[in-house]
Amino acid sequence: METTSAVTALSALAHEGRLGIFRLLVRAGPEGLPAGEIARTTGVLPNTLSSNLNILSASGLVASRREGRSIIYTATYEQMRDLLTFLMEDCCAGNATICAPLAVIAGQSCAAEGRSC
Repeated sequence: METTSAVTALSALAHEGRLGIFRLLVRAGPEGLPAGEIARTTGVLPNTLSSNLNILSASGLVASRREGRSIIYTATYEQMRDLLTFLMEDCCAGNATICAPLAVIAGQSCAAEGRSC
């Protein structure tokens, strides 16, 4: 990932509402959620939700697809992995003892969801 893309993604997430929406979509899995359900779950007004989803989409962290009359939003897991990899690339100058807890946390999170990472 290029630095510019990382800055764009981090900027998109640097807002409480957008971060909440993104985390909701990550938890929703590849099936995603329709905009109406995102609005109900987060309590965000439709015009604010639309703006937040547009910013997340422009950053590449969220994708959308049409299913009938609904627009379904999903987290873009590949972009999320690229961003996390970018942040971890030079983790503590290769000192595994500093970064090792993050791998443990990631493994626990995946195991709790019944999947392998």
